[in-house]
Amino acid sequence: MTCTGCETKLTRTLGALESIQNVKTSLVLSRAEFDLDPSAGSVADIIKYLERTTEFQCERRTDQGSHIDLQVSGDAIDLVNQKWPDGVMEMKIAGSNTVTVTYDATVVGARDLLSREWGRTVTLAPPRPDPTLAAGSRHAREMGYMTLLSIVLTVPVLVMAWAPLPQREIAYGSASLALATTVQVVIAGPFYPKALKSLIFSRTIEMDLLIVLSTTTAYVVSVVSFGFLVSGTPLSTGQFFETSTLLVTLIMVGRFVSALARHKAVESISMRSLQSPVAVLVDDAGNESKTDTRLLQYGDIFKVMADSRVPTDGTVISGSSEVDESMMTGESNPVEKHIQSTVMAGSINGSGTLLVRLSRLPCDNTISTIAGMVDEAKLSKPKIHDIADRISGYFVPLVVTLTIITLVIWTAIGITVRNQSGREATIQAITYAVTVLIVSCPCAIGLAVPMVVVIASGFSAERGVIFKSAESLEVAYKTSHAVFDKTGTLTQGRLTVVREKYIDPDPNTAKSLLLGLISGIKHPVSAAIATHLKANGVSSLAVSDVQTLTGKGVQGSAMGYDLRCGNSRYLGLSSDPYIQSVLSQRFTVFCFTINGSLAAVYALEDTLRPEALSTVQKLQQRGISVHIISGDDDGVVHSVATQLNIPDANVRSRCTPTDKQRYIQSLLAGPASACANKHKKKSPVVLFCGDGTNDAVALAQATIGVHMNEGTDVAKSAADVVLVRPYLAGVLVAIAISRKAMNRIMFNFGWSFAYNLFAILLAAGAFVNARIPPEFAGLGELVSVLPVIIAAVLLRWSRA
Repeated sequence: MTCTGCETKLTRTLGALESIQNVKTSLVLSRAEFDLDPSAGSVADIIKYLERTTEFQCERRTDQGSHIDLQVSGDAIDLVNQKWPDGVMEMKIAGSNTVTVTYDATVVGARDLLSREWGRTVTLAPPRPDPTLAAGSRHAREMGYMTLLSIVLTVPVLVMAWAPLPQREIAYGSASLALATTVQVVIAGPFYPKALKSLIFSRTIEMDLLIVLSTTTAYVVSVVSFGFLVSGTPLSTGQFFETSTLLVTLIMVGRFVSALARHKAVESISMRSLQSPVAVLVDDAGNESKTDTRLLQYGDIFKVMADSRVPTDGTVISGSSEVDESMMTGESNPVEKHIQSTVMAGSINGSGTLLVRLSRLPCDNTISTIAGMVDEAKLSKPKIHDIADRISGYFVPLVVTLTIITLVIWTAIGITVRNQSGREATIQAITYAVTVLIVSCPCAIGLAVPMVVVIASGFSAERGVIFKSAESLEVAYKTSHAVFDKTGTLTQGRLTVVREKYIDPDPNTAKSLLLGLISGIKHPVSAAIATHLKANGVSSLAVSDVQTLTGKGVQGSAMGYDLRCGNSRYLGLSSDPYIQSVLSQRFTVFCFTINGSLAAVYALEDTLRPEALSTVQKLQQRGISVHIISGDDDGVVHSVATQLNIPDANVRSRCTPTDKQRYIQSLLAGPASACANKHKKKSPVVLFCGDGTNDAVALAQATIGVHMNEGTDVAKSAADVVLVRPYLAGVLVAIAISRKAMNRIMFNFGWSFAYNLFAILLAAGAFVNARIPPEFAGLGELVSVLPVIIAAVLLRWSRA
């Protein structure tokens, strides 16, 4: 795909099929995703239809589930036709002797499959590169070969046209005709079916049509001119073979450089390149062996040597070290790792040696997860992209219209002003028209938005901030209100029990019942109480019918008792004198009741994240109004607000998920703050940052939901932005990258408009004494597209 016309053609072609819904396309990635109704058509049918109607070469990409490529001695079909082992979900031929096996990694492992007795020699196939990068590399390589061939064929034509050679016009003309015809058929030939099929099947007039019209016109006029030369009545304008061949060659040079630059840009932000290819396995006897990372399976223990990359996610079971996670989180300082610490794939170990128990396979580790979310953002489009689509839709018809006007005007000028014959005036006018056709370039407009989205998505991911959609990237810099949950967001979420009181006459039983009730509950308060009880040697009793009430607490039953725990409001204990005294000291209070009677009270405290104050201050300095909403009690929440200099009017405590949603709605309905971005007259943009399940509704309600990655999957799915590392400053990074990205997009639009306006006027002869020679008009694509790509790529070296 080379320009926005290609993307429009692809979208319209897929959209015309009844079996397809929710089409998403990416010009930069040359990729499409859609929902398919298998009862109305198959993927194979769709690929055949696309290739027939668009001339695109398509291939299906599969990246779901665990899979392994096996190389087979002999015919691969025999392996596929065998009875599949337990856990294997699909086997399909990926090459003449290669089979791709998709399997359930919880049932069977990769090494188990490789070592299985298949009845023939089976080995691990060489790793396949990232399909997106492989396709981009292949396209750039093919463009390079065609460009080189075009240059080889064009140089002799230029020499015969421009060099001071002996006068043998017919001989040189014949050779030039042969070479120019080869260029027109072999090099420019593929443009013809693409342009015509786009016009017929997709009703799209794209850049290829301009190329076809201009190069064909230049070539036909050259042939006509040569015919007049052979007949003994040469035209005063001479021959045009160097015009048509050089035109095609310069177009190919521009497309090759553009394809190469786009490929390198996508490659530079590929997260999958961080995946280590080799892991050091350690068996139960302590023996070590190197293995391909693709062969890791659940239950494995691997060693991470000093200064080596962590092959996949896991938990440290032995050793200590400092690990550089900057490639994944953007945090420059090494992170200490010790027993029970988690390590991430792609991070680089320091001077120590770690033994790690695998927790996630390479196909599902941090690298794969981040890469998947980044790809999702690349496929989405911000609203500003609609402007580019509309402009591009009118661009080519407008250029064709201007070309006709140019042809008519210069023909008239030649006849009436310059006293030329009709033939001479028409041929002269054609050179202007051809130049207008080819010098104009919608590619820069088409790439203005998607190129920036691709680079900005990868750039932000390297800094630990993942935009799950381009829409959030587009509006983050307009943030007028920043709303934060308290526990686990502004605070570290590592609560500790500082006071406990047991009212039940049998405290030991009460402790055991409570531990049984909250075991496995991930809420920070419940987790802190469970950790405290276990540390004091309490063993849990079995509790049934456990139910979590979001924003309130937990309930269940055991030994005929009705058990409940949670905040004092949920349990109706806020008026209890002891609980009131604890609340007045601004502690978080956790209560436990048995059959409605208070059995135990715990007072907990949390600490602010080190970066919380500086983050809030920087947001306020930018004119962004900062708020806290929390389900915790008044004293605790207001204490945090005081430490962060957040006004009481922006603080809400004792909030249920519904209360949080309503507060976000009230901010969205109100006036925008007088923020530094000066969006006073526009609708408020509310950014909400949270981590827990009780924050999911607010995350979804806010304009931009930011999820702290230590939280729950439910909250993560509802968020628009994910912070890979629970570091509040990531909010500032998200806003900064959004601002830089939108500035680049505005520059790209400005450059595209300025270039096309000036180039078309210059090509049309509007400046009379200055014009672009038609043979050099093909440089237009290179001149217009490169600044757009460079502006996007420079994002990687900006500070955020």
